Amino acid sequence: MTIDAKTFLTAVFDAAVAAADPERTIRDHLPAKPKGRTIVIGAGKGSAQMAAAFEKAWDGPLEGLVVTRYGYAAPCQRIEIIEAAHPVPDAAGLEASRRLLETVEGLTEDDLVVALISGGGSALLPAPAEGLTLADEIAVNEALLASGAPIAAMNTIRKHVSRIKGGRLAAAAHPARVVSLVVSDIPGDNPALVASGPTIPDIGNRADALGFVAAYGMKLPDAVMAHLNSSAADAPAVNDPRLAQNVVQVIASAGVSLEAAAAEAQRRGIEAVILSDSVEGEAREVGGVHAAIAREIAGRDRPFRKPVLLLSGGETTVTLRAKGKGGRNSEFLLAFAIGIAGLDGISALAADTDGIDGSEDNAGAFADGTTVARMRAAGVDAKAMLAGNNAWTAFNAIGDLFVPGPTGTNVNDLRAILIR
Repeated sequence: MTIDAKTFLTAVFDAAVAAADPERTIRDHLPAKPKGRTIVIGAGKGSAQMAAAFEKAWDGPLEGLVVTRYGYAAPCQRIEIIEAAHPVPDAAGLEASRRLLETVEGLTEDDLVVALISGGGSALLPAPAEGLTLADEIAVNEALLASGAPIAAMNTIRKHVSRIKGGRLAAAAHPARVVSLVVSDIPGDNPALVASGPTIPDIGNRADALGFVAAYGMKLPDAVMAHLNSSAADAPAVNDPRLAQNVVQVIASAGVSLEAAAAEAQRRGIEAVILSDSVEGEAREVGGVHAAIAREIAGRDRPFRKPVLLLSGGETTVTLRAKGKGGRNSEFLLAFAIGIAGLDGISALAADTDGIDGSEDNAGAFADGTTVARMRAAGVDAKAMLAGNNAWTAFNAIGDLFVPGPTGTNVNDLRAILIR
């Protein structure tokens, strides 16, 4: 069987994204209609598409406001879409947070608030706690992104320096009923950690946040540390009576998308194995481990017989060592390419399902056993690029970036490795 690797891997990615399509997932999770008003709020890189899907599926009156990343808007008739910056917050996000809190003021127990939450909402909803500034929140976000901390740790810290995260937006909507429809990009699918849970409280407390700051050696502004050391940072608890009637539903996740990717591979005649939907760790180290597994299969037909497609999801991290261009998927893949250099029959795609990896316009990249040699021919040293967090530059030099554009959803990363 002859397979064009890039075409095959792209089809697998498309199947994973389709499984998290908001139009399908929201239609299956519509809440009961209220006696009063229906207010739609939301935040995340997939929130605008979720809003458009909700408008299409809901046959009653509604109004609302959601915030998404610049360039990720979708046409809506009754729900206002605001764009703001990601991954570093900006003034537009600050205004969006203010307006979201204002939108849920003065509601009654007859009203329904539908919260459309997806990954990326943490950066899109800056709302500094009293005594802090937007500059403080930006400094926190930059420190988190450079720390190498897992997403759960980052969001635990974020919610304790905010007026909107950690269930605070839902508390502001009380006594209205809040139904949160969540597209999970979090390993383990804890909905309270997606976008730092603006409508969902979590068991993580202020002591946990301080522990993570210390464990990852983060240097935060003095005002932020003073706030974290005060009771003013405490977020609503999971048993807060204001949230007792609220409902939370995870409507799309990495696990479901990986199963769809596996089914697409099998439809095309290739067996697929899902290693895990919750892989975490330093991107370059995870890349090296995946390369070792691929080498074992290619050379010894174990632990799986070839041809086979290896799939994994989750969210790796990147500890910044330099100021290169890249993201966690391209960094994973550059380390993977170094690990399989010179081997035939191995091809891979690593990409973020929201369509953007890091701060550039690519979702990820492709690699195979010729990648390192082709980089060398283009005047690029793969190992030096990896050392400088410059994976985007390396893959761009050989034309192997993967640029599908915004997908309208976000269920974390997809890593697909084909061994023939």
